[in-house]
Amino acid sequence: MEIYDSEEAQVDALKRWWKENYLATVVGLLMGGVLILGWNFWQNYKATQSAQAATQYGQILKAILEDNDKSAEKLAMLTQEQYKSTAYSALSALLEAKIKVKQGDLAGAKQILEKTSASADAEISHIAKIRLARLMLASGEYEQGLQLINKIDPATIAGFAPNYDELVGDFYVALDRLDEARTAYQNALRNGGRSPLLQIKLDDLVAPEKVESIK
Repeated sequence: MEIYDSEEAQVDALKRWWKENYLATVVGLLMGGVLILGWNFWQNYKATQSAQAATQYGQILKAILEDNDKSAEKLAMLTQEQYKSTAYSALSALLEAKIKVKQGDLAGAKQILEKTSASADAEISHIAKIRLARLMLASGEYEQGLQLINKIDPATIAGFAPNYDELVGDFYVALDRLDEARTAYQNALRNGGRSPLLQIKLDDLVAPEKVESIK
């Protein structure tokens, strides 16, 4: 650090520094102020968007409860268009897919679920994939359903493991691969599966040794 002989020398040095650096200092202060204002605006904007999306999502649920599927579908599509940056966009898509299934438009529901399964929200993504797999099961797309589940990284499944295991069992039953179905159902139980039908599905699969005794 430079040592000055007098107060006057210190003042002169400060003046020189200011002359050389004032522009960068002013710009820095202005940029800092702009960033703070921009951040606050963005946070307020997100909060407003989320509140508005939540209100509209409630209207969708209300329309569904009133069996007004046409209104619910319209609101769901509007929510996805207007509030893409909120979680309610993907939640509305799940409801729209459900309405499509009710209307018998399985292809439309499948398209929506495929898109929603790519959601950045892990929970929503898994819900969409599970519903898509069930749709494939109902449509007879057994091998495609198994491929869908097999592509999922096991490390990301977390609490959804029993749901996937049970679905795998359902696909194997449909393919008449009963030994593999039994193993999948047992895995579902082992992973904490609480589906009311899970134990019944497992019990319905006659163990190989019982088959031999029947013969």
